[in-house]
Amino acid sequence: MTELQKPEGDNRDVRWRWPAIHPESYKYLAIASGIALIFFLLGWEILAWPMLGVVIWIASFFRDPVRVTPTEEGLIVSPADGLVTLIRDVPPPIELAGPEGLGEELMTRVSIFMSVFDVHINRAPIGGTVKRVVYISGKFLNADLDKASEENERQHLMIETRDGHRVGFTQIAGLVARRIVTFIKPGDMLVAGQRFGLIRFGSRLDIYLPPGTAPRIVLGQKAIAGETIIAKIGEGDRAFGVPQ
Repeated sequence: MTELQKPEGDNRDVRWRWPAIHPESYKYLAIASGIALIFFLLGWEILAWPMLGVVIWIASFFRDPVRVTPTEEGLIVSPADGLVTLIRDVPPPIELAGPEGLGEELMTRVSIFMSVFDVHINRAPIGGTVKRVVYISGKFLNADLDKASEENERQHLMIETRDGHRVGFTQIAGLVARRIVTFIKPGDMLVAGQRFGLIRFGSRLDIYLPPGTAPRIVLGQKAIAGETIIAKIGEGDRAFGVPQ
């Protein structure tokens, strides 16, 4: 193969691009930009420059980069960018439990903490039909705490694949995050990696793996939404890692 040839069927133009900014940011950018402009016009540069920094931070917070999602059957990919802070065996949430939900067995919950510096667009962990979307009002505790899964404001979702597997996941608000945004509803069809929502500003996302499915991801690992493989349905060999 010469250096000018590409593998058959691979004609993508792969290069770095500035990420897009999600439309959810527009009103915040308009407000912050307006305030910065007023400060500049009034000659209050000591306030204007920090406000301009806020504008840049908002644009960064709502960035929406392109992601390349693996298409192998049965793969569960990360629904969020962030740090894997908890991996525990727990009962499914009451809102997702039962015979028409995730059942009653213990299942592995992987928790991904999103800081204010992470991309906050959430993506579907697997393709299928949205079966449940359940919003629960609650507290705004530190999202790093284990009890945030039961006490914080949150939104539970469940997808059923075409071969009947069900995967549950939960958007959880935190100390700073005060707004859970979801773009989907029950009955919608999603593909793995498709954008389904976001949380403003920083928080956590839990994903519940089907019984008999072990995580391929480890504590302390950085997850990338739509790309990092969390697990493969039916594979029970858990991954381990070494911080270095």
